[in-house]
This record gives sequence, structure tokens and C-alpha cells, in this order.
Amino acid sequence: MAVDGKTLRGSKKQGAPGTHLLSVLAHRLGLTLTQQAVAAKTNEIKEVETVLDHIVLKGRVVTMDALLTQRQVAQTIVDAGGDYVMIVKENQPQLKADIALVFTLPPAGDRQESVRTVDVGHGRIETRNLTTSAVLVGYSDWPGLAQVFEVGRHVTTKKTGTERVEVVYGVTSLSPERATPGRVLELVRGHWAIENKSHWVRDVPFDEDRSQVRCGNIPQVMAALRNTAIGLLRWAGHTNIAAACRRLAAQPAQALALIGIAFEN
Repeated sequence: MAVDGKTLRGSKKQGAPGTHLLSVLAHRLGLTLTQQAVAAKTNEIKEVETVLDHIVLKGRVVTMDALLTQRQVAQTIVDAGGDYVMIVKENQPQLKADIALVFTLPPAGDRQESVRTVDVGHGRIETRNLTTSAVLVGYSDWPGLAQVFEVGRHVTTKKTGTERVEVVYGVTSLSPERATPGRVLELVRGHWAIENKSHWVRDVPFDEDRSQVRCGNIPQVMAALRNTAIGLLRWAGHTNIAAACRRLAAQPAQALALIGIAFEN
């Protein structure tokens, strides 16, 4: 499950309160499981505990970006029987420094494992290398820590030959026996499902950012209705939501059938 926030830009321009929504989305299904309004993006840290209370964490893996990489969040997830995959950046300076040192100067006896993938598409060649290590277990007091990882991304634009290199670090409560480097990389990449399968769909096919509704809870209600529509379409087997919206707009009887309303001849 991916946890991330999204600002309702059109409603925000109108001064509507609670125009930033913190959501949880299932990676594989692309379904929004819960959603809550927060005052601003920086308030995600305060509200994420409430959001996690709304879902079953036992036996689940929760992914999140660096903003939500917090000790209490990690503790809440492992206490509930779940696992986490978290990106570590400058908001956790000591943890980031410890992980960087592991991969810059590997300690003696550290058994690091790696995986490499190459994707070609959209005019780019993107290579990813993910390396894991369990050497910080017992040294770091980060809650539930079982592995740390380093992800290196190398992107080459075929037309111009320009290159871009990025290195990010992370932590997970999944042990090496439960998550190989390939599995960890799959989870890291899967986190962006919340952007591709939810936020982008609401912004483009549903044009959410231009919606300027502002009264009371209407912005949140409209976002919830969009999530419901997207979920129904995915449940019905549609993978291209934009095409499905065009098709059902021309055939409203099929759209109504998704919510159990059938016309009688």
C-alpha cells in the first residue's frame, strides 16, 4: 500500500480549507483504500497516524516517500504486524549518513546483494541498481529495521545523449529472507502507482486541478467520488481510464450498470 498526499489546486485557489488529501492506495489494484483531508502537505506527518488507523496493517507492506519517514510511523506499522519500505533523505540526517557510509565504505563481512534492471522507452534508457545490506541491524535504533538499501538511477536521453544520475537511500522492516533486492526494488517502484493510477488519473481524465468547488467538505467529497469512479472502472477491468470514460459517456446505461442500475426495455 502506498501512502502519499495530493493538493486540490483549484479548490485551494478559492481558499477552501483542507484542500490537501492524504491517501492510501493498493499498488496492484490501483484502488484508494482511505483518504483524509489535512491542512497542508507539512501536516501529513501529524495526520498519517490517523490515516493508518483506518486500514488493516497486519500482513501488509506500506510504502512512503521521505516526508513520512518518521520513527513513530515505522513503530506504528511494525506494532500492528505490518512492514514498511521508506525512502530516507535529509529530514533524517543521521540515518541517511549511516546508510551512505554502509555503501560507500562497506564494513568487513557485510554481505551486500544487488539487482540491476534496464528499461527502454519514451526516448530514454533507464538503468536501476538496488543494493541491500543488513549490517545496521543491531546498530541503528530505527524501529523494526531489517535492511537498508541504496538505489542508483542512470537515465540517458537517446536523442541528445544527455545523462542524469541519482542515488537515494531507504530502510525496510522486511528481512533478506522475506525480500530480495529484486522485491525491494519492485516495492520502491510500485510506490509510484499512487501517482500513476490515482493522482494523474484524477488530474487528467477527471480534470481535478481545475475544479474550484470550495464550500464545506465538497472538495473532499468530490475527490472521494472520483476515487470511487476510478475504483469501479478498475474493478470492471478497464486499464485505460480515459478511454473508459469516453466510452461510458457515450453509453450511460453501461456506466449505471456499474453501480447496479439497469434499464428495463
